[in-house]
Amino acid sequence: MTRPPTQRPTPRSDDDQTAPLSTEQPSDQHTDLDLLGTPELVQALLDDQLNAVRAAQAALPDIARAADLAVTRLQHAGRLVYVGAGTSGRLGVLDGVELLPTFSWPPERLVTLIAGGERAMFRAAEGAEDDEAQAVLDLQAHHVDAGDVVIVLAASGATPYAVAAARHATQLGALTIGVSNNPGSPLQAAVHVPITLDTGSEVISGSTRLKAGTSQKIVLNALSSAIMVRLHKVYGNLMVDLQATNRKLRLRALHLTVLASGADPDAARHALHDADGHVKTAIVMLRLGLNAEQARHALTAAGHSVRAVLDAHP
Repeated sequence: MTRPPTQRPTPRSDDDQTAPLSTEQPSDQHTDLDLLGTPELVQALLDDQLNAVRAAQAALPDIARAADLAVTRLQHAGRLVYVGAGTSGRLGVLDGVELLPTFSWPPERLVTLIAGGERAMFRAAEGAEDDEAQAVLDLQAHHVDAGDVVIVLAASGATPYAVAAARHATQLGALTIGVSNNPGSPLQAAVHVPITLDTGSEVISGSTRLKAGTSQKIVLNALSSAIMVRLHKVYGNLMVDLQATNRKLRLRALHLTVLASGADPDAARHALHDADGHVKTAIVMLRLGLNAEQARHALTAAGHSVRAVLDAHP
């Protein structure tokens, strides 16, 4: 793994007041926002969200590079580690937690860190984002190492907790990915793969929970989903590695098994029962006429890829 490139834009000092962050600049649009009628107010807020999509699209090459590098680590027992503060930290926790039921991502291979700890998910702990030492302690407490993928989020790109975590994780040899909304930020210089979402000023000036936050959520959706597809947790465009832990998800598992196998619902239901609810196993059983044990063995031998198993048995 190469270290972060040395040729980067000069990082902005945390104390540099001469060049305000673009996300903190007052917007020159809707300067009379508080005078708008409610429909016009909502329209202004919605219209500005489209810029979050454009910013994410502009970052596509970096998102793709981050996904490819992450897969290389995660193919070997590496963990996904999300780090952030405030809104960015909450978005990281949300993305990580949703991987468990959606893609059966093992909980022991997920670490979510937010400045201020778990309580900061529900109540703002703004002072915690300045604690650089705690960021290092949090990484040490979870034994982050060179096998892990660390995704650090900070709209400003200068949040001390986030930047300190990124620097320390990089020093440990972990793959570090930084998602920020200001070009030339300290976070960009601290990570292997910087993803910059240049969303600029907000309709409500300084409120980075708006399109800056939306752009981060878009990137996290795309990045983690792309990683999971590359790790064979999707067959075609079907989510075949979900955890069917409630009635809705059990029905979804049945539907996915029928779609992927071509079997009738009764046959799919019996296969899922024998496969302990595992959609991948049920698909292989039905498509190849195997029992559950044989299907599990075939999947293990093929790196848990349904497509690889089926391609090997035309």
